[in-house]
Amino acid sequence: MSSNFRKFLLLWAGELISSIGGGLTSFGLGVYVFRQTGSAAGMALVTLLGFLPTLLLSVPAGALADRFDRRLLMMIGDGCSGLGVLFILICIKNGGAGLAQICTGVFISAVFSSLLEPSYRATVTDLLTKEEFSRANGLVSLASSARYLFSPVIAGILLSSHDISLLLMIDICTFFVTITATAIVRKSITSKESEKPLPFLESIKEGWQAVHGRKGVFLLIMVSSAVTLFMGVLQILIEPMVLSFTDAKTLGITETVCACGMLVSGLILGIKGIKSGYTKVLRISFFMAGIFMAGMALLDNIVTICIFGALFFAMLPLANNCLDYLARTNIPDKLQGRAWGFIGFLSQLGYVAAYGLSGIAADSIGKLTGKGVGRGAAAMIMLSGILLAAASLTLLRHPELKALEKQTE
Repeated sequence: MSSNFRKFLLLWAGELISSIGGGLTSFGLGVYVFRQTGSAAGMALVTLLGFLPTLLLSVPAGALADRFDRRLLMMIGDGCSGLGVLFILICIKNGGAGLAQICTGVFISAVFSSLLEPSYRATVTDLLTKEEFSRANGLVSLASSARYLFSPVIAGILLSSHDISLLLMIDICTFFVTITATAIVRKSITSKESEKPLPFLESIKEGWQAVHGRKGVFLLIMVSSAVTLFMGVLQILIEPMVLSFTDAKTLGITETVCACGMLVSGLILGIKGIKSGYTKVLRISFFMAGIFMAGMALLDNIVTICIFGALFFAMLPLANNCLDYLARTNIPDKLQGRAWGFIGFLSQLGYVAAYGLSGIAADSIGKLTGKGVGRGAAAMIMLSGILLAAASLTLLRHPELKALEKQTE
């Protein structure tokens, strides 16, 4: 194992812990808001306001990642994002947090978190060789999945005997661990100096050209945006669907069991990686993910949801690994930060539509059918799964996507 891969593992461990802490807060707030409002739309609003700043600021954050110390930006982003969580905690301790206060705290946290992703992605490129990317991508997917794998069951158990305040305090503590890990890595590597810093807007323009000027990369990003639309529906509506017929503890266990699929495939990728056939694996994994997503919404039955959910989540690391590799290996190293800023912005536009509309649609379907918000959410999840499977069969057959893989050989 190379010394740089060890540094990556330390950095990854910090992000893993941060992901678990963030997952505790996310799960706790979802249950808290649903109990207060009984509406999927309220939960969707909190998620949207926590996501929108990260999306809108990803492009300037990417430009900053190519101009300044990437590890320092990660430390600032991780540390200051805790202020939003602290604000919510203070509100709860002072008599309870309303929807507006929760949205404010989540928004503050998301503004600072926007610094993290482009710098983190670009740092992986700084540390590792091309041959190590696939293994690293598997581990990165695994760290991201920790908020679904470990956090829900921990949060569900804790909420059965404590209130949400404990979850928020644990999340705040994880920021210190993450900052320390990043600081150690920062001290051990030398930041790459820019040859001659461009004006800020010119720097952003170069980032746009890095992704838009490569047709295959741009098409890949557009496909990702379509996929995030369908995935966002599941992310928003799985909790109200399950909470409509069971409790928070069961929901936490269900989400953890489902995410075990991501753990298995993420570990396999972390050990072996993918050697070839990236576009083929991408197409198959998204198609199967759509089928399994639709299966999750068939019945109000925990066992059915767990089986199809585990299979669905097992497909995600495979797809993310291929998307990441094809994009990363077709963009020059010096443009990685700016490029990932645009990639993050464009590929996640689908989430905005999902977060903004899915909760309202689920509530409306539930009222029209008389079956309640739970089955309204299930109907939306099933439709999204079918559309995801259909999109994978049509959008991912384009020859310019296959050309991306040939250019890396």
